[in-house]
Parts: sequence; structure tokens; C-alpha cells
Amino acid sequence: MIGYYVHHHGHGHRHRALALAQALGRPVVGLSSAPAPRGWPGDWVLLPRDDEGGPPRDATAQGRLHWVPVGDEGLAQRAAVVSQWIADAAPAAMVVDVSVEMTLLARLHGVRVVGVVQPGRRSDGPHLLGFDVSDALVGLWPSSSGDMLPGVPERVRERVVPLGALSRHPVAPERPRAPGPPRVTFLAGSGGPGLPEALLASTRRQTPDWEWTVLGGAGTRTWSEDPRRAIEDADVVVTHAGQNALAEVAAARRPAVVVPEDRPFDEQLTTGAVLAEGWPAVVLPRLPRDGWPALLDRARSLDGRGWGRWCDGRAAERFAGVVEDVASGQRVGS
Repeated sequence: MIGYYVHHHGHGHRHRALALAQALGRPVVGLSSAPAPRGWPGDWVLLPRDDEGGPPRDATAQGRLHWVPVGDEGLAQRAAVVSQWIADAAPAAMVVDVSVEMTLLARLHGVRVVGVVQPGRRSDGPHLLGFDVSDALVGLWPSSSGDMLPGVPERVRERVVPLGALSRHPVAPERPRAPGPPRVTFLAGSGGPGLPEALLASTRRQTPDWEWTVLGGAGTRTWSEDPRRAIEDADVVVTHAGQNALAEVAAARRPAVVVPEDRPFDEQLTTGAVLAEGWPAVVLPRLPRDGWPALLDRARSLDGRGWGRWCDGRAAERFAGVVEDVASGQRVGS
């Protein structure tokens, strides 16, 4: 049996867990404060939240960890639940996506850990501690990408196994374009800022020949659990630089306008800098107010087949191989 700790922020962590659970030849139990994704094939342990106990006190243990607020009842309960599950289930390995505290908790119970590494500047002490005690590290980007971990020591870099982008959907086959006007899909994250109404109205006035589909954004009613069709039918996708969104755009082989959002540890800014180096995306520091016709035409001229190196459709298979090796006691990476 494999345990998979899933961070509750956003949807991408759960999508990755589901893809692994479907690809692995062992039962996978999810542990998270978020609900199980639709289609989850096994058990799911719903954990108490650790961020609802009021103003946190010494949440970083004087900079040694990321989130361990003193006296937080939810934190104590979730650690106890995970410890009890480990004692009862005796998992062969734990996948942690992502939490240095859960990595340490599993390892303190003598459980092998596969750590999912996020892009960005993660050379701080807590990140390095989590990397060092993990038995294997995986990154959901291709080996041909640029520097997804700027500033991280070489001893960590050489251990990260690049799996390629992991999309919950298979790579879309080439097919004739659906008839109709040029189409653009704006894809915001579930917790992202979305497209302001005034800016949306302006972009539509500037691009009367384009058909717009707007999905997602905090506080909107346009969130789609599965935007696959809207992505595949688009001539251009405007998106943030989150790993899940990019994986689905890449799997659909659609050219993109990528606008990285401000995230901890420069996660999306790092990804955007890499994408600007020859991938089928126009990368911008912010959503522009003007110039949309030329921008969309420029993006549309890019060859979406270039995403084949970013997402080849086999990341889940490679992920399962790493987890199986760790669960079997084999050494992974350098």
C-alpha cells in the first residue's frame, strides 16, 4: 500500500494523485484536508485543517519549518491521524505533495518518502531539509526544460527525476479545426484573480472577431472542473503558469499566452522564465490593457506541437515507476 499526502490548495495536487493511483499497480490511500477527487479508486483519509486556529504563533519554528503553529488543535489532530494511519496501514512508501512537515512525519515513522518538488526558489532551510530526508524526488517538468529550481544546491538538483508535465487527460490527437471564428479560452486557477470585468469588456471590444470563453477565478461562477473541451477547441489559451493548467494546455497542443501569477517561492515566475525560452507560449508579466489583436495573432502563429517535449503523455507512468522503485527499496536518482 502507498500513502499519498495531497496539499489542499488548488486542484492540481489532487489531479496528480489521481493519475498516480490509476497508473500504479498497488492500492493508494489519499490523505488530505481536501475532498477526494472524482473517480478516486481507493480510500481517502480526510484530515483536520491546520490553518483555522486563529492568529498563528511561531508558525515556522523559528524558521526551521514552514507551518507548525504552536497550540493549534487542528495541527495536533492531523498529525495524530496520519501517525495512526501509518501505524495501522504500514505503507510501503508515502508520496508527499507537498509538505516538509508531512515528509518529516512519515520519515520519523520509518516510512520511505517520494517528494514532489515544485518549481521555484526553494533553497531555504525547510525545503532543503525535506529534500534531503526524502528517498526520491520528482519534478513535473521535462528534462529538456530550463532551470526550474534556481539557487537550489547541485546535490538536490541531481536527485530530482524529471517526469514531464502530468496531465489528467491523454495527449489530444491531431484533428481538423472546428469551424467558426477564432476562439480564445481564458483559464484562471480556482484561487486565482480571474479576468476583471472591465478588462474582459475591453479585450472583447478590441477583438470582435474572436470568440471568448472565460473559466475560473476566485469568486466567479465560471469555474469548470474539467475545461478540456474549452482548451482543445481554442486557437489560443490565455493562462496562468500553474503546473496543472500548463500540463492540460500542453496535452491539448494549444499555443498559449502565459501570465505567471505571484506565488510563494517565485513558483510561477520561474516557470514563466523557462517557457519564454522557445516553448509555444507568449509569456507576459501581466495582462495587457491594449494590443490584444496583435497578441492573439502572435500566439496563434505558434506551433502547439512544440508542447510534445513538455508533455508526452507518459508522466504518470514514470511517476508510478519511481514510487514502485522506492516502495521496493531500490535507490532512485544519484
